[in-house]
Parts: sequence; structure tokens; C-alpha cells
Amino acid sequence: MQWIYWGQLYDTRFQARVLQQRLEHDAWLYGYSTPQDIEVYRSRRGKYGVRFVL
Repeated sequence: MQWIYWGQLYDTRFQARVLQQRLEHDAWLYGYSTPQDIEVYRSRRGKYGVRFVL
């Protein structure tokens, strides 16, 4: 299992959660393979990011 990291970090957890929901919704809406696990993580500098496993 290897994590794939989204290329941008966000200032708030809310912004990262919106991206997480969009990734889940777009996969369902457009018929892409849904990632097995999508999560929001916090970097060492205090910003938030999204990572997922295909």
C-alpha cells in the first residue's frame, strides 16, 4: 500500500476536507475508480493535505 499525495497544502482543515469530498464525488460522478482510502493529514509545518490509495 503506497500513499499518493495531492500536490497542494492548505491552510485549514476545512479546505482539505472539501478537496477530499470532491475527489470522492468526482470518482462516483464520472465513473473513475474510487480510491480505497482518502484522508486528510497535517504536515510538520501545520498545513493540511490530502492523500489517497488507489
